[in-house]
Amino acid sequence: MSMGKILVADDDQNIAELLKLYLEKEGYTVVLAADGMEANEKFAAENPDIVLLDIMMPGKDGFTVCKEIRKRSATVGIIMLSAKSQEMDKVGALMFGADDYITKPFGPAELVARVDALHRRVTMFSAKPMENPDEVRSGPFVLNERSRTLTKNGKNIDLTQVEFQIMECFMKNPNVALERNSILSKVWGENYFGDVKIVDVNIRRLRMKIEDEPSNPKYLTTVWGFGYKWSVPE
Repeated sequence: MSMGKILVADDDQNIAELLKLYLEKEGYTVVLAADGMEANEKFAAENPDIVLLDIMMPGKDGFTVCKEIRKRSATVGIIMLSAKSQEMDKVGALMFGADDYITKPFGPAELVARVDALHRRVTMFSAKPMENPDEVRSGPFVLNERSRTLTKNGKNIDLTQVEFQIMECFMKNPNVALERNSILSKVWGENYFGDVKIVDVNIRRLRMKIEDEPSNPKYLTTVWGFGYKWSVPE
């Protein structure tokens, strides 16, 4: 029984085949693409649950493909792969809509753990709605757990599954300062291998969607040296 379908886009055939081997061993169905153009075509044709995208690809780079795929689907899981470890690559990947980022070289255990964690979140996000959904209301915001949507003043806000889970975490804990590591554990899982800075980048991305002035947030505020807090001004 297949756990889910994964599109792997990497122009290095050896790496692509190795990733395919690791993931198929865990029960995933794997589709390969050798460049950005093919990645877009395979995404449209195969409708994968998760996409692994190498950043440095001929034709269209991973950033461009990530942005294009994210426009077409808010719920697909996206993990960026890169041989570089520069901070700007990580920030750029996440700001373009990726859910996670892995720096090469990485071990099979780390890769599989990241993919498994993301697959659980994607599956949960698209699961059959509850019969009696809870609506969480906070000021102009309404978070609906059945439709997995967030509205502000009645207008829908497009969120990825990670962004929705972060908002769920905050809106169910109003006026409570949440530590970065606590947010990381709740959203990415207890055994997440990555950097806690992924939380900061996702908060920045969220503020661009929910705040009237993202550079001067009034709902999702920073608690310096600790984490973040959700509150609605009186």
